[in-house]
Amino acid sequence: MAVLDVPADRVDAGRILLAATPIGDVEDAPPRLRRLLAEADVVAAEDTRRLLGLANRLGVHVSGTLVSFHEHNERERAGRLVRAAADGASVLVVSDAGMPAVSDPGYRLVRAAVEAGVPVSVLPGPSAVLTALAISGLATDRFCFEGFLPRRPGDRDRTLRDLAEEPRTMVFFESPRRLAATLAAMAEAFGADRPAAVCRELTKTYEEVRRAPLAELAAWAEDGVRGEITVVVAGAPVRAARLEDHVAEVRARADAGERLKDAAAAVAATTGLSKRELYQAALDAR
Repeated sequence: MAVLDVPADRVDAGRILLAATPIGDVEDAPPRLRRLLAEADVVAAEDTRRLLGLANRLGVHVSGTLVSFHEHNERERAGRLVRAAADGASVLVVSDAGMPAVSDPGYRLVRAAVEAGVPVSVLPGPSAVLTALAISGLATDRFCFEGFLPRRPGDRDRTLRDLAEEPRTMVFFESPRRLAATLAAMAEAFGADRPAAVCRELTKTYEEVRRAPLAELAAWAEDGVRGEITVVVAGAPVRAARLEDHVAEVRARADAGERLKDAAAAVAATTGLSKRELYQAALDAR
C-alpha cells in the first residue's frame, strides 16, 4: 500500500488524517474534505460504496487507492495504513457519517500510529454527538458520550443502573428498532420524569427533535421510529445534603483524633451544611 514519488512539499504526506463527513446534509462537507478526497494517496472508508456516493455528490473524483476500513478489519488494516503513511503516503480515513474513532472505526488505527511515531491529524466537521447535544435544550456545560448501549437487555439495564446518578448530560446512539425498549429501560433506571430528547435524522430533510420526560418519549416511540437516532438525557439532579447523613462522618473524624469543631468544619466545607448545626448534631449523638 506504500505510495512512491510523493512530492516533498505535500503538507499531507506521511501522515494519517481522520476526516469528519456529513451526517446528513452534503453541503456540510468543508472544502478541505473535497480537496483531500481528490488528492489523498490512500482513502480508507468504512463503506467504499457510500464514500464513492458522497464523492459523486460532492463532484470529486477519488484518485488515490480506495480501501475498506470497518469494525471487522480495523485491527488487520491499521498496520497497513500506518506503514503506508510511514512510507510517505497521505492516508485519509472516513466513516459513513461523522467523525472516525467516535463510535466508528479509527481508535485502533490512531493507537497504532502513535506507537509507530506516525503523525495523525483531524479534519473537524459534522458530529451527531455535538449536534444533538446543542439542539436538545439540555445542559451543555458538562456532558458524556455513552455510544450504543449493550444489545442484551440484562447488560443494558446494568449499564443504565450504573449511570443513574451520573450528573452530566448523557448522549447515546440507538437503533430505531430498539429505541422504544431503550427509552422504557431509561425511564425505569433514571426515573419516568427525567428530561430527555430524541433527535432523529439530524441535518436531513425529515429532521425531528422530541423533547419530553423519558416515560412520555417511550410511549411515543412504541408506534415505531425511523432514521438515525441520537438520544440525549439530562444528568441526575443534584441532591441536597441532609444533616443526618453526615453526622456519623463528623463523629468518625472526632473519634480518630480531630477536635469535634474541626471535624464539623471540614464536613461542612465539603457538603455545604451548617458547621454549627453539624457540631450540635454530633454533640447530641454522643
